[in-house]
Amino acid sequence: MDLIPTPSHKPTYSADGSFALTAGTLLVAEPGTEATARWLRATLGAATGLPFAAGTPGERSAGGVVRLALDERASGSAEGYRITVDPASGVRIIGAGPAGVFWGAQTLRQLLGPDAFRRAPVGAPDRSWQVPACHLQDAPRFGWRGFMLDVARHFMPKDVVLRYVDLMAAHKLNVLHLHLTDDQGWRVEIKRYPRLTEVGAWRERTKVGLRESPLWDERPHGGYYTQDDIREIVAYAAERHITVVPEVDIPGHSQAAIAAYPELGNTDVIDTTTLPVLPSWGVNPNVLAPTDNTLRFYENVFAELLELFPGTFFHVGGDECPKEQWRESPTAQARIKELGLADEDELQSWLIRHFDKWLSERGRRLIGWDEILEGGLAEGAAVSSWRGYGGGIAAARAGHDVVMCPQSHVYLDWRQSESPDEPVPIAHARGLEDVYRFEPVPPELTEEEAAHVIGAQANIWTEVMDSVRVLDYMAFPRLAAFAEVAWSALPEPAARDWPDFERRMTAHYARLDALGVEYRPAGGPLPWQRRPGVLGRPKEGPPPIV
Repeated sequence: MDLIPTPSHKPTYSADGSFALTAGTLLVAEPGTEATARWLRATLGAATGLPFAAGTPGERSAGGVVRLALDERASGSAEGYRITVDPASGVRIIGAGPAGVFWGAQTLRQLLGPDAFRRAPVGAPDRSWQVPACHLQDAPRFGWRGFMLDVARHFMPKDVVLRYVDLMAAHKLNVLHLHLTDDQGWRVEIKRYPRLTEVGAWRERTKVGLRESPLWDERPHGGYYTQDDIREIVAYAAERHITVVPEVDIPGHSQAAIAAYPELGNTDVIDTTTLPVLPSWGVNPNVLAPTDNTLRFYENVFAELLELFPGTFFHVGGDECPKEQWRESPTAQARIKELGLADEDELQSWLIRHFDKWLSERGRRLIGWDEILEGGLAEGAAVSSWRGYGGGIAAARAGHDVVMCPQSHVYLDWRQSESPDEPVPIAHARGLEDVYRFEPVPPELTEEEAAHVIGAQANIWTEVMDSVRVLDYMAFPRLAAFAEVAWSALPEPAARDWPDFERRMTAHYARLDALGVEYRPAGGPLPWQRRPGVLGRPKEGPPPIV
């Protein structure tokens, strides 16, 4: 039935026809499924105009029943589920856990057709809502099916984040990684350090395009989430079985924090009181000083954030940290000597290890970009492998968990075709089929090593995405292809049925239309999706796979 992501087991369809949802159809939520029942009644109820009156376990109705139940035998995974649609009695969704019931409800929504994704009924008042008679069993391949949204470079208001939570849920993605801090902005309220948002949450102007561009937007840009905003986002995501992982980038990509609190920088090398929140892009030499004051400052920041984000993982970045200031800094060199470290790479490793231990003592786990491997990896750390597969392979072989997100495959800020019409073209062209053929587990890993690949993630960096319309264009439809890779039990990339996926996308485009997603059309950007005159940084040929 053109499902995306495709079920892990091939569905069977009955020749008996379909089950019709009517005003008399009951919604029965057995214990443990009440949250999904609320979501289903609110979402499908709005789209269909049907009441989905509450029934009791075992109750029958002339209008049939949509029954939600738990049975740990439904699948080998707590996120697995089974759906049975019987024309006479209705729909039964059985999840191995509450998440499985929710993903089953998402599948039911797809089975009803694109108009089930609207917020109000369309068509005739007596329209018939048919669910095809079928039986399917499904469970995800990976436990981490992530999407990283950079809200630091261009701030995305809370309603945009909540909308993307719903879009993730519709694609059975379950980890929202929020990139909350960078050189260009600090996006979360920290009560102990108010200047992080008073100063660090806005910049005076913004580079239009990448560093090579001569264009500037002279409007101030800024914004941040209050702690109650974060609580709302986390709770909203949790109801949809999505975990929010915060990222506070250290020790690089930290100029917004230094602009707010200059003592965090390498004051013995530069006058940090003159540093603004950075208005342009790229790797930045102004990094945190490796001092006790910096450690205590970020411990206090993290302590407030742990109260807001209850998930296991906490992302500390660790990427793109130039070491020039540390080489010139007497303070940094004295710390290297004091700790008996070999060089500046080991100094960064020491800082990451400090926070790995600090987080572990509080029942959390550190995760960082693959640069945290340099100088030695902290004992309990997990790795987001972005520069290719190499970092993830090394980490998995050393017994560390890995989230595969190589830029060569799943950086959704990369351009989508070779066409000159692509807006602000970045790096290599990676289209829908390229993402569909992404394989998260490198073949050179043994079975034991491969078990450390806990999932995959698509990342979107927003230097040139200054609105939700641009974000939609870059994320979709490629995020739909990624969702299938992360969920479904697909064959090796070369054996994947691209024509079948392309055919199923025809139906999925209609769902995205109903959701109001301004995706990139298969034929290329629409006139208003282009950015003529704004330079990018395109690269020719296929990307290197490392």
